[in-house]
Amino acid sequence: MASETVSWVTEAGRGAAAPFAREAVQALRASKIREVANAAMGLPDVLPFWFGESDQQTPRFIRDAASAALADGATFYTHNLGIPALRGALAEYVSVLHGATSPDHVAVTSAGVNALMLASQLVVGAGDRVVALTPLWPNLVEIPKILGARVETVSLSYGPKGFTLDLERFLAVLTPDTRAVLINSPNNPTGWVMSRDEQRAVLEHCRRHGIWIIADEVYERLYFGAGRTAPSFLDLAGRDERVIAVNSFSKAWLMTGWRLGWIVAPDALMDDLSKLVEYNTSCAPEFVQRAGIVAVRDGAAVTDGVVAQLRQSRDHLVRALGGLPGVDVKPGDGAMYLFFRLDAARDSLALCQRLVREAGLGLAPGVAFGAEGEGFVRWCYACGTERLDEGVRRLAQFLGV
Repeated sequence: MASETVSWVTEAGRGAAAPFAREAVQALRASKIREVANAAMGLPDVLPFWFGESDQQTPRFIRDAASAALADGATFYTHNLGIPALRGALAEYVSVLHGATSPDHVAVTSAGVNALMLASQLVVGAGDRVVALTPLWPNLVEIPKILGARVETVSLSYGPKGFTLDLERFLAVLTPDTRAVLINSPNNPTGWVMSRDEQRAVLEHCRRHGIWIIADEVYERLYFGAGRTAPSFLDLAGRDERVIAVNSFSKAWLMTGWRLGWIVAPDALMDDLSKLVEYNTSCAPEFVQRAGIVAVRDGAAVTDGVVAQLRQSRDHLVRALGGLPGVDVKPGDGAMYLFFRLDAARDSLALCQRLVREAGLGLAPGVAFGAEGEGFVRWCYACGTERLDEGVRRLAQFLGV
């Protein structure tokens, strides 16, 4: 036996039994936001503005609802699409904001990002052409690639008014061979918000060509324009059209760690969506869903308070950053981020790594959101103004101003 040689090498030069992931997974972009955050591990006194979450805890009445559900023994499997009470509460909530919606069009998911994965799995397959409007949270761009789809990107334009959409150029890319288009509005990272007229034009175009719209509307309530919510495709589309709207409890109710989201989609998709939920997560935990009911029914004041604080923090940070040389900052109308151009950010990843090590300041590199984000950095302003001021002080000291 000692003289025998077993070769596992294939013609591609890899072992047939070698422990490699499939090529589509290996080709995924690693998160450069996490790369910067990892560089801060073990460092004292780092101010983290890189992740998209508030520094406030989930309100007590929501936490108490989960505790009560646990005490009641709500620890078993539920329906794949969510418990009826939460689906009903979400249908009522969506109906108030966007028009009549039945619980039959609502599915509960284990977080917003899970909802995005499920939405993609429903309508996107290997070889399909998918278009994404960027700069964009990298998870949304990479999810269709896991399924073997080809993702093409179209960038927002940046100018004196900040980020804007060249609608004619965007529609020209949405050709009949496009399977789905991914649109995040209000947008992470830019804060850009798609207007009602732009949504109407995109919807009519996609109707003509049979293109699915996957609308990431997680930040719809974090909106600083007129009205309670940002413009939504749900305002314009019938519930049985090719529109899948994704949302989450994370932002509007300060529930990032709870991992609870939902989908509004055509009734005809629900049986298949139920199967996908089964094969992904089976269901969201019941005690978390019970907390979601309380949040969506009794949490209006929470959301209003979050939006008011974000507006104040955004305006405060814009003024503070605007006084620094080499900074070009233009606020968006939604979300919780400033995506600003910085002369020192020609290599935004290297800059953000240096900021962590040398200034104790944690920002997200613009390149994490696509090549068009190079030269920018993202700052999450979901915190009090004193914390923001200290961050600006550290940035100014780093820049030598």
